[in-house]
Amino acid sequence: MNTTRHPALARLDALIGRWTVRPNVAGLGVAWTEFAWQDGGAFLCQYSDADPMPATAPRAWRDNAPFPTRAVFGLDDATGEFAMLYADGRGVHRVYRMTFDGAVLTIWRDAPGFGQRFTGTLSPDGSAIDGRWEASPDGVTWTLDFEVAYTRAATG
Repeated sequence: MNTTRHPALARLDALIGRWTVRPNVAGLGVAWTEFAWQDGGAFLCQYSDADPMPATAPRAWRDNAPFPTRAVFGLDDATGEFAMLYADGRGVHRVYRMTFDGAVLTIWRDAPGFGQRFTGTLSPDGSAIDGRWEASPDGVTWTLDFEVAYTRAATG
């Protein structure tokens, strides 16, 4: 395998490290996520987890908590897009597409009956990401699922 990292992967360096994750959902606590390079920089791994949800969290959130989660990002050098393979503690497995231009992170999947998209904006100093997840039953009508704020806790 060629050990020279593709230049497009360098854009993801801005994500490396540990982040505190605060979803803007009443009753939910704080989680964390960590991004780290794998296989000499060929893939980016993301691992997320949280403390157990408090009893005050909405029941729907407690019953559907995804933690822990794991994602692996790889590059399609023909399109410049990234693929994200996702799995979580509920047994959910999904494939997303992703772009990141160094400032805006976009993640999406067009699945029948349940499209999803995330848009996050990296702060100019690289210390925060303000984001939002949206969902769509038909790929046309999108509604806010939840907003989320990431704050850099440490660099990798």
